[in-house]
Amino acid sequence: MIPALIVFAYLAVILYIGIFAWRGVRGQGAAEEYFLAGRSLGPIVFLLSLFGTNMTAFTILGSAGHAFANGIVTFSLMASASALVIPLTLFFIGTRLWALGKQFGFITPVQMLRDRWECGHIGTVIFALQAGLLVPYIIIGVMGGGTALRAITGGVIPYWFGGGIVALVVMGYVFFGGMRGTALVNAFQTTLFLSFGVAAFVVIGQGIGGFPSAMESLLADPDTGPLLTRERISPLYYFSYTFIPLSTIAFPHIAIFCLTARRLAQFKGTVVLYPLCIMAIWLPCVFLGVAANAMTGTPAIAQKLEARQALAIAPAEMPAADREALRRQAAGDDVIPVMLEAFAPLWLAGLLGAGIMAAVMASDSQILALSTMFTEDVFTYYGGTARFGEAVQVQTGRAFVVILTVAAYIIALGAPQSIFDLAVQYAFSGFAALSPLLVAALFWKRSTKWGALAVALWVLLAVILNARAPGLLAWFGLLPVVPMTVVSCVLMILVSLATPPPSAATLARYGW
Repeated sequence: MIPALIVFAYLAVILYIGIFAWRGVRGQGAAEEYFLAGRSLGPIVFLLSLFGTNMTAFTILGSAGHAFANGIVTFSLMASASALVIPLTLFFIGTRLWALGKQFGFITPVQMLRDRWECGHIGTVIFALQAGLLVPYIIIGVMGGGTALRAITGGVIPYWFGGGIVALVVMGYVFFGGMRGTALVNAFQTTLFLSFGVAAFVVIGQGIGGFPSAMESLLADPDTGPLLTRERISPLYYFSYTFIPLSTIAFPHIAIFCLTARRLAQFKGTVVLYPLCIMAIWLPCVFLGVAANAMTGTPAIAQKLEARQALAIAPAEMPAADREALRRQAAGDDVIPVMLEAFAPLWLAGLLGAGIMAAVMASDSQILALSTMFTEDVFTYYGGTARFGEAVQVQTGRAFVVILTVAAYIIALGAPQSIFDLAVQYAFSGFAALSPLLVAALFWKRSTKWGALAVALWVLLAVILNARAPGLLAWFGLLPVVPMTVVSCVLMILVSLATPPPSAATLARYGW
């Protein structure tokens, strides 16, 4: 329980940080302060919190688990493309969002879309779709918390209890601290988990006798040798992953974070440093996930490898429940905590476990984003704030935080998929296909609300089809995200050209 106690102490610290931020603004009660930190985040906090909110359980646990099963190619699939695409979207789209938010007082992306396209209920449809796609990402945070605490403590803390603890802590500081508390916690957590990767890499490397020997043993085995190459991944499948980072700027929590910067110049440092931050956290996690395949002397990992082999030769008539049990046992989402437990001293395993929890708990921003969107795009838009005042608006947002966290926790208890697969199939694919909405609204004056509605309905249909029949949209060996995004672009263009444009007055407000 020593590592668990250290992690619990860490959770208490970040809960205090969130509450401390709330105490600092307690008398103000303004919606813009609670939801956007008064648009006053400085450059360091802005960079760390923006990066941290995008590096969730998917980054540390999910990337290591995917690399455990697929090899070193995981880094080039996600991290390489992200290091290029994400800074570019922040530079071209994030800065434009910030400027419009400053000029017109927008708090959410839907507010901007409603104003830009002169639409009302279509904005509500877009909000509902974004909310539905963001929930799986919130679930990932709860899953990561349960998985990490269970692994760090060797199973003493069960999955359901660990996930519940993380959900309560996140709900606590988001409830009290709002955006300012969330940003400060994210900045602190980002600093912690950026240093986690190097520390874990060194400690585990010493424990296994050095990574060169581990890699040589993998190369010598015909079953594991392909893990160190790209031969398992087809070129078209590889190309598909360049579309995934388009989802980042379309994520509501990232778009909202872009509105919190104090000055536009802060984006310059963020664009330059973001790729370096990605390398610092992704490279060690992916490498550790691959190296785990050589640690057959570790009982927990040996059981995973045996389950993977059994799954590969399982007969087609195997009952679905048995197949799912093997899949869960073979999953690699917890390989890094397992390796820490095996090779790090207890006190160090606890400190590094806190680093894992720092990334896992980045779901706080998604929860706050959905709360912000609900209060601004539904409660306020339909007259709630005008009738009851800003104080009630903030309390409504806090109530939504509680409801959303409880719902995410309940769903996470029965989530059947791995963290990586859940993120790619729902959150990343859906939001990447929604990215043409922002591009069209900001850079194409002929775009219309009807084009936006067509895109939203298509993405909804595509996500449902992808969930029910995962291979249906995998055209020509591509990931579904590619046809989803391409069709979104085509629909936006064709439907917009066939429908009346916004008024000249609206276009003039946006500089056209």
